[in-house]
Amino acid sequence: MSSPSADFVTHITRSQRHLHAFILTLIWNPADADDVLQEANLVLWRKAEEFDATRPFLPWAMRIAQLQAMAWLKTRARAKQRLDDTLLETIAAEAMAEADELEPRRRALSDCLQRLSQAHRDLVARRYQPDGSVNDLAAERGSTPNAVSEQLRRIRSALLTCIERKTGPVAGSST
Repeated sequence: MSSPSADFVTHITRSQRHLHAFILTLIWNPADADDVLQEANLVLWRKAEEFDATRPFLPWAMRIAQLQAMAWLKTRARAKQRLDDTLLETIAAEAMAEADELEPRRRALSDCLQRLSQAHRDLVARRYQPDGSVNDLAAERGSTPNAVSEQLRRIRSALLTCIERKTGPVAGSST
């Protein structure tokens, strides 16, 4: 068995938050979801050669995570805490459909972020890094929190417009 490609490693790394959140919709205990995610990751690594790089990674990985979660529920969960298999299938199908819709928007966001000025990219990155706060940014810039919040609002609005130009509006969106 050969080592997974660098692209596969990137895909699996980027998908961890999505997969964990998805598993949490099926298994409500975060510690148990962590265990299922690790099991899903092992299966993903074993099946790396089966992945078709011409197709989106996340739906494929989510299906594997779904199967791992359902297996965990069947073997470990108490019957009265366990959801009906049909309901689990429905929840999983909806989450996978959302992932299919989100991937083009994620790519568009990446492209749109690159189109921002360096100063705006830095502001967004600083705000959304762990412990990034509007108050700290305002203090660093000698500005008010309201002014920084307004600038961020305008940047987010420009990003949304750019994303929607590339992908179309989200169903049910008010824009």
